[in-house]
Amino acid sequence: MIRLASVLLLCAFAGAALATPRIQQWSTANGAQVYFVPAPGIPMVDVRVVFDAAASRDGDQPGLAKLSIGMLNEGAAGLTATQLTERLDDLGAELSLQALRDMAYIQLRSLSDPDILAAGVDTVALMLTAPDVPQDAFDRVRNQMLVGLRYTQQKAGSRAGDALFAELYDSHPYAHPDDGTEESLNALTPDHARAFLAKHLVGANAIVAIVGDLDRAGAERLADGLVGKLPRGERPAPLPAPPAPAEARTLRLEHPGQQTHILLGQPVASRGDPDWFPLYVGNQILGGGGLTSRLSDEVRQQRGLAYSAGSAFTPMRVAGPFLLSAQTRNDQTDQALTVMRDTLRRFVAEGPTPEEVDATRKNLRGGFPLRIASNGKILDYIAMIGFYGLPLDYLDQFDANIAAVTAESVRDAFQRRVDPERMTTVLVGNGVAQADRNGQTPP
Repeated sequence: MIRLASVLLLCAFAGAALATPRIQQWSTANGAQVYFVPAPGIPMVDVRVVFDAAASRDGDQPGLAKLSIGMLNEGAAGLTATQLTERLDDLGAELSLQALRDMAYIQLRSLSDPDILAAGVDTVALMLTAPDVPQDAFDRVRNQMLVGLRYTQQKAGSRAGDALFAELYDSHPYAHPDDGTEESLNALTPDHARAFLAKHLVGANAIVAIVGDLDRAGAERLADGLVGKLPRGERPAPLPAPPAPAEARTLRLEHPGQQTHILLGQPVASRGDPDWFPLYVGNQILGGGGLTSRLSDEVRQQRGLAYSAGSAFTPMRVAGPFLLSAQTRNDQTDQALTVMRDTLRRFVAEGPTPEEVDATRKNLRGGFPLRIASNGKILDYIAMIGFYGLPLDYLDQFDANIAAVTAESVRDAFQRRVDPERMTTVLVGNGVAQADRNGQTPP
């Protein structure tokens, strides 16, 4: 009887885990798009307000978006940062802010008790509608960013990433780091931040994602309370397409240490790309699947050239980068780079085997329930769906889209979208600093 009860319990859990959340969607009166998933099991509510107000909107002032968004909880409607924090602490609520390359957001986690939730929503609404941007707080946050910037420039991996984006995207809005530069940060003023927030924190530019213990009426009140007082405004103009790589190029940057960071990249995929699922499955086989991937096998297992080597697609509003990465001993850099390039060339030319695709499909399909196993994970997905304009049934169709991938579709997608002969390579380590525009690794 105990074993039977255990089996029934496991079956019930599996059935619940396989069920994908049903997303409800509507618009507020001022143009904000709301995405809601009711989750009555836990008396909590998670809400994220996402804006197209990130580094890609910095213009000629790198770091402006991150600094401006960072000011939202530093004073609003005459309340100090301490008073805002105390308000939320007294409610047991959690607040977070983030500004990336594509999106910026403010997020609240609160108990679903109506009085507690309403008080938390009112506090966050003040930050969105009446940010003060006081000079002393502005100076402090900017100094924190400058210290962080100097620290990251001491790390080879951070330098490699910034250099690769600069090389890949040239004058495109994705080219500069979201943290900005010392020169650009020092030139910013509170008025710059106020103007940025006034322009971008508007209803037409807002996505509200809600997951939690609410009904539809409660979710509508929450959304209106958060963003209903924002002016309608306008969404920013679409980002331009990034430049297509004309030729392979290699950049070497001197950095003290015993290891060299290797990055190879190329702009490839945007969110909602029709080739996304074949590229995603293929990348798991090439370098995204950890120790079982081809890159790891060739670079680590067979030759011991690096502790880890991998690859990843980063789909963005417009074509985000496809990256190959590894760290290796300085005197093994050229050998590791050659192996990585050769592995990529073979994969693009030949594609995966049917057996590799079958095993990867099973792994991804079996692991998908864990990707939506918490309110926080569901919130991540519906915020992404809303921001990038993906279909509401994206989660429902995930399993079918993975199941439809074949070895032929992977090979076809990689051959059309990835050009191994036009990859940009960045090497940061204790070698000779030089640039090679002909695609050949300097000796």
